[in-house]
Amino acid sequence: MNDIQRAFLETPIGFVEITCSSKGVRSIEFVNFRVKVKRTPACLKECKLQLHEYFEGWRKEFSIPLDLEGSPFQIKVWNELLKIPYGKTITYLELARRIGDVKALRAVGGANATNPVSVIVPCHRVIGMNGKLVGYAGGLKRKKWLLEHEYAFAQRDLFYG
Repeated sequence: MNDIQRAFLETPIGFVEITCSSKGVRSIEFVNFRVKVKRTPACLKECKLQLHEYFEGWRKEFSIPLDLEGSPFQIKVWNELLKIPYGKTITYLELARRIGDVKALRAVGGANATNPVSVIVPCHRVIGMNGKLVGYAGGLKRKKWLLEHEYAFAQRDLFYG
């Protein structure tokens, strides 16, 4: 049995609780309360640093070991989410296509909704048909912020990068 450790990080869109096992990051979830940020376990220091860099606009890709727990289908969807580039979005239908089953649209939506590693596994990059923002466990305001944040930095790099 893995010993789960936790830490908190204050971000521009609220606090996140981060958990890890000996294998890697288990979860990153937005919490709707303020937290006194205390000592950070060693297994989470790099994760907190990379998340901070992301929120500051310096990081576009994460290189943190993950310890994802879910059904084989959920893991398949979450691994596909990791392939969506920074500053880009796809629809739920496209995500279903990418995993090879357009009939699994609802199941794909369900797996996306239960993604335990918010931000790093970028479920916020999946949008509804016609570009509508739908379904984000952290709330649609946070989803909108994340997409605008990524788009702003992706566009900046076209001109300055």
